[in-house]
Amino acid sequence: MKPIVYPAFSICLTLILATFLGIHISFVRSQKNHTLIFTKENTIRNCSCSVAIRDCDYCLANLMCNCKTVLLSTMEKTTYKSHLTIWFTDTSVLEMLLNFTRVWDLKLSFCGTTPLPTEYLAIWGLQKLRVNKVKGRFPEQSVTISSSSNNDKEGLLGMHNKDRQMFAHISFLDTSLFNGYSLLKSYSVENVSSIMKHFPSLLYSDVFSTSDNESYVVTFIY
Repeated sequence: MKPIVYPAFSICLTLILATFLGIHISFVRSQKNHTLIFTKENTIRNCSCSVAIRDCDYCLANLMCNCKTVLLSTMEKTTYKSHLTIWFTDTSVLEMLLNFTRVWDLKLSFCGTTPLPTEYLAIWGLQKLRVNKVKGRFPEQSVTISSSSNNDKEGLLGMHNKDRQMFAHISFLDTSLFNGYSLLKSYSVENVSSIMKHFPSLLYSDVFSTSDNESYVVTFIY
């Protein structure tokens, strides 16, 4: 007697096997853990992932990553020395997560539908940025921030000493770049002795202290 094969069961089994093979391939390609933070229904989930997760796929992230819920009241500024991915739907939580945070390699994915206002986020030490707009309807874009000290790995996450001169890397990200398709651009200004003096109308300019042996590398991303 031939075994009875149920079409629905066969389809599900095929999908499970395909998913498993895809995850296995991703795992082989990316065995190093990276941090994924996403907001969903007024909660923040902080995840450690060893596989690449499709943007804004909350269910798969909860299934495949080691995630925990984080309260806004307990969040502290930290330094991300490895790759950081953030899925977000509005700028308010994004500001809490990123403003004046030290991160070198960052990916931002917009998972919302409401256009974002023009706001500026200040990020320390940013060197690599990837953005995914409007739930992936547009191609992913990336930018590598270059400067005269681009090869100084220690300087990427804060300050470095060069000829007794202290340089701090600070980037200002325009959140309105996630509205529709536009080319991701950046430009840097080096040897800025005073952000308030060089950019008086820039938000946050009054919070930067200056000294005789300190200068900034200021990058604008838009």
